[in-house]
Amino acid sequence: MSRVPAGVRQAVEAALEARLGRAARVAGDAPVGGGCISPAARLELADGDVAFLKWGTAGTPPGLFAAEAESLAALRAARALPVPEVLAVAGDAPGWILLEWLEPGAPPRGGAQELGRGLAALHAVRAPRFGWPRDNFIGSLPQENAWADDWPGFWRARRLEPQLGRAYAAGHFPAPERRRFDALLEALPDRLAGWEQDGASLVHGDLWGGNVHMTAAGAALIDPAAYHGQREVDLAMSQLFGGFDAAFYHAYREAWPLQPGYEPLRRAVYQLYYLLVHVNLFGGGYGRQALAALATAGF
Repeated sequence: MSRVPAGVRQAVEAALEARLGRAARVAGDAPVGGGCISPAARLELADGDVAFLKWGTAGTPPGLFAAEAESLAALRAARALPVPEVLAVAGDAPGWILLEWLEPGAPPRGGAQELGRGLAALHAVRAPRFGWPRDNFIGSLPQENAWADDWPGFWRARRLEPQLGRAYAAGHFPAPERRRFDALLEALPDRLAGWEQDGASLVHGDLWGGNVHMTAAGAALIDPAAYHGQREVDLAMSQLFGGFDAAFYHAYREAWPLQPGYEPLRRAVYQLYYLLVHVNLFGGGYGRQALAALATAGF
């Protein structure tokens, strides 16, 4: 029995017919695990092709899949690393997104180095300002992206303050801890000094191991929350939950060395955003990890 809702299945078939100019039918589907936000499946089409489908549920925010499609298109256009092609998308809630199927497999020898060099090439895609044409999402939470010339100001107003406000409203962090966060916010220009030398890079925005899809042809990027930001945010996120192979970091730094002071201070400031996102999505022990990152940043 199909696990894809009938309405989504019909809409996907209609979108494929419009794209292909001929009849299209989903012949079968199989569940794909790994996601914590949306259910997903591998679709088998009647003509023998396969595709990857994610769809929304009752709690899916409007525009989530349209934002993902835009991020994927931007990363794919950079031609720095493999990125699945968006075949069709329905942005209205609950929505869905249909992607090119990339067969999972063991990466080739040197795959970690290729990922590092590819990420550096992605970051070489620049913009004159920090931000994105529209707001998008980090997980299922809104992510503000209004353009800014000042990176510490962007990180404060578009990243840390919205997540802190959400966390405070939910009862996380008592007053003494909130004062520590306030002190960090005031010190961001000092903690993030030197940002002008790198400028605004195209970043994946949510680069942890689960969002790097391994194939026999190499590592592909999936599930982005893209914008133009300081390139170190991707490296900081990649080191948060287990980290990548050491060869990845060596290859990245060889392709584009980091400015002094990334570890531990700036890394902690960037990881704090992602930890606050996890506090707001999942609660639990992420609050303690956020406070540990705050302490590493000097507060």
